[in-house]
Amino acid sequence: MKIIIAGAYAIGTHLAKLLSRDSQDIVLMDENTSNLETLSNDFDLLTIEGSPTSVKSLHEAGVEDTSLFIAVTPNEQLNINACIMAKAMGAKKTVAKVDNYEFADPANKEFFQSLGVSSIIYPETLAAKDIINGLKMSWVRQRWDVHDGALVMLGIKLRETCEILNRPLREISGPNDPYHVVAIKRGIDTIIPGGNDELKVLDLAYFMTTKNFIPYIRKIVGKEHYVDVKNVMFMGGGKTAVRAINNMPEYMSAKVIESDPQRCLRLNELLKGDCLVINGDGRDISLLIDEGIRSTQAFVALSTNAETNILACLTAKRLGVRKTVAMVENIDYASMAESLDIGTIINKKAIAASHIYQMMLDANVQNVKFIMAANADVAEFIPVQGSKITRYPVKDLGLPRGMTIGGLVRDGEGMLVSGNTRIEPGDSVVVFCHNLNMKKIERLFND
Repeated sequence: MKIIIAGAYAIGTHLAKLLSRDSQDIVLMDENTSNLETLSNDFDLLTIEGSPTSVKSLHEAGVEDTSLFIAVTPNEQLNINACIMAKAMGAKKTVAKVDNYEFADPANKEFFQSLGVSSIIYPETLAAKDIINGLKMSWVRQRWDVHDGALVMLGIKLRETCEILNRPLREISGPNDPYHVVAIKRGIDTIIPGGNDELKVLDLAYFMTTKNFIPYIRKIVGKEHYVDVKNVMFMGGGKTAVRAINNMPEYMSAKVIESDPQRCLRLNELLKGDCLVINGDGRDISLLIDEGIRSTQAFVALSTNAETNILACLTAKRLGVRKTVAMVENIDYASMAESLDIGTIINKKAIAASHIYQMMLDANVQNVKFIMAANADVAEFIPVQGSKITRYPVKDLGLPRGMTIGGLVRDGEGMLVSGNTRIEPGDSVVVFCHNLNMKKIERLFND
């Protein structure tokens, strides 16, 4: 598959790195040569200096036989125009990143498709959805639902209160137990575990289970004392904060601390409900205490500065807040924030890249999420009739190292997978993989 990415900025470069693992034919375009130099040396892709709205540059990139054209420059008008041109010149599918929610409104989808823009990406909405999912369960770092929760993957930081530490997984997670541990992040290492592996204190463990057993998981990992989130304090009143607050469940209330007085006035117009907007510095401890930080269950730092967000979350933790969420746009800082035990890390470029990544996979891949903390992918595959994955029980499939099957959904019902499970055509199968070519896994479900 040939893919052209226009814009060697945050999302474009992250996406290029993600796609280069799969040995795709990738062309990265940018008008700034310095943006391209490092990537062309370190990754298997072709770089072209030129504008995505230049007919000459698009011809040079080979837009005529491109399967996917992705425009992710900082200029939304440039992205939209580039997609219109690319589609007219032969690109099969186009994707444009925008900064204006009006363009991403589902009511306008057909209009943009008629122009030649197959899909619109608005990273703030995607990030807001992840934030809300994180707030709904204060004791969980990450949550990922399959088929409206028929299966659920939970990323949980393990503390001394966890009941299942230091025992082989074969003893605590057998065929009859209502969960599987599909991955473990320990320090800088990601482990796809076998029966002899053990869970250790401070591991970030990824559990696959069904919705009705979430309370059981909460008990065995020792998180029952975590209170549910009802009061949330936001630092930073940008677009992501607005999307998150306006889509929060009704039982949650929010306060926003914003340092710009003019933005505060605008927030009073944009935010729904009775959200309180406060002009001040979210790192000011006396202000946080005055505004009730000690009775707040969650603190969400969404300023444009990653260091500020990390420090603010550390401060909130010291003041007793259990659940903290930090926007960290620098990948290097993201791993540092994880090591500092910040909580949920939100990276818009990784979220947007995961969303786009799904588009270059075949139609039988329904859902893909790149888990930045574990440097791994979790995806939902649907096997076709006669595919290799359906021919034998799971234990006889010879699955590649670094891949594990967490569960499947059959006729709307979620179920976990054991060695004796036989996967059937049409099942929705959840796969967790680390350092693997996604196309290689795809072939198990297609061939």
